[in-house]
Amino acid sequence: MIDSFLGALSPLLMLFLCMLSGYLLNKLKLMPEATATVLSKCEKYLFMPALGYATFSKYCTVATISENANIVIYSMIAITIAIIIAIPLSKAFEKHDLNQRNIYKYALVFANHGFMGNAIVPLVLGGQEHLYKYLLFTLPLNFLTYIWGINILTPKELRSGSLLKNLLNAPMVGMLLGMVVGLTGTQKLMPGFIITTVESLQNCMGPVAMILTGFVIGNYSFKSLLSQKKVYIVTALRLVALPVVILTILLLCGANEYIMMLSLFAYATPLGLNTVVFPAIYGGDTQTGASMAMISHVFCVITIPVMYGLLTLL
Repeated sequence: MIDSFLGALSPLLMLFLCMLSGYLLNKLKLMPEATATVLSKCEKYLFMPALGYATFSKYCTVATISENANIVIYSMIAITIAIIIAIPLSKAFEKHDLNQRNIYKYALVFANHGFMGNAIVPLVLGGQEHLYKYLLFTLPLNFLTYIWGINILTPKELRSGSLLKNLLNAPMVGMLLGMVVGLTGTQKLMPGFIITTVESLQNCMGPVAMILTGFVIGNYSFKSLLSQKKVYIVTALRLVALPVVILTILLLCGANEYIMMLSLFAYATPLGLNTVVFPAIYGGDTQTGASMAMISHVFCVITIPVMYGLLTLL
């Protein structure tokens, strides 16, 4: 239990220090105001596509897809559970303001399975092969994020009706290209310097994402972020209660320990930045999302290692 706790705590502390660095860079005015925009674009157009491409091009084969098909099935069960729970709960948190209700709805369905999950899985489980399986597990989550999640954070009058447009984003394209290269075996035809460059870019994804998180949080005062009482309840649901419910149901459905591990990192990670970024784009209230991000990222340093340690005892 102690070894498992420490094994999960070390990478989380590293990421937390990156977030703290971003916060201090903002508060001390050491970086320009446009830093958050630049970092978010680097994440979206460079680091996340590189991670998806590098992982799938190396591990995505006909054999590994057939061997791990159950991962996707259990993922679909898990996301269905999350939606069933999130919709009525979001109405309980906000009855009148639809935009605020949608922020709570998104936060209860989607954890930070991308930035945070992608960063800690290879560090805790030990290797890119585990990241590939985690990316397979989160594939339904990513599809749902782009075809539904982003839409509910967007005002009705500005929503895109194009499913293809929603899916053809840089991270998804990087993953799909990696699938093609992996399945066709053309990775060996790639020049070595290209492979090295892509691998270097993917290594930036986790630290830069947390620096970005800290920088965004730095735009607000601690007092204003800590004063939102509802956020503590959402954080407890996000980090503990919802993962426990999902893991319990998956266990009853016959999921093995490894599937449970992947589910833990997909659903017990903290609240992400989309609830800040998208309201900001459309002139909405960003304080609720920023409060969720800060409080959940602080508490996850304890909750994830504890839950991981308890899961290893099963």
